[in-house]
Amino acid sequence: VRRVQGFFFKQKPAYDLDEVPEREVAVVLGTSKYLGRTLNDYYKYRIEAAIELFNREKVNQFLLSGDNAHRSYNEPWTMKRDLLKAGIPDERINLDYAGFRTLDSIVRAKKIFDTDNFLIITQKFHCERALFIANSYDIHAKCLAVSGPTHHSGMTIRLREVFARTKAFL
Repeated sequence: VRRVQGFFFKQKPAYDLDEVPEREVAVVLGTSKYLGRTLNDYYKYRIEAAIELFNREKVNQFLLSGDNAHRSYNEPWTMKRDLLKAGIPDERINLDYAGFRTLDSIVRAKKIFDTDNFLIITQKFHCERALFIANSYDIHAKCLAVSGPTHHSGMTIRLREVFARTKAFL
C-alpha cells in the first residue's frame, strides 16, 4: 500500500501510454474546454490521450463523464464532438451527463454502465483521488495521468484539490 499526498491506495497511476493496460472502457473525466477564450490544457491533454489510446487499440469504448449544467455548458457533449472529429465512431462513445463530481463519475461507471475494470483519463492529482474512490467502492480501475498546464502554478487547482480530497475521504 502506497501513501501519496495523504491518500492510501494500492496502485499508482500510469504516466506513459505504453504503460497503460488494454481496457474495454476508458472513462474520461470532464472539465471545461475553455478557460475564458483560452483552450484549457486539462481538457486538451485528456482528449489527446483518449484519441491516442483508441488509435493504439488500447481502448474500445469511451464513457465521457461530466457536467451539463445548462444548454451552453455540456462537458460530455463537447468531448464527444472532439472524439468524433478525430474519427472515433459514434457507437464507441457513451455519455454520462450526471458526472457532476469525481465520485459520481466513478461510481456510476460501475452501477449504471456496468463496468468495474476501466481506465480513467485525467491529471495526476485527479487520478490519485479517483483511484482512492474506486478502491473504496471495490472498483478495479486504472488511471492514466496525463499532463496538465505548464504555464502557471495551478494554485487554485491545488487549493480546490485539498477540499475535494477531504470531501472524498469523508
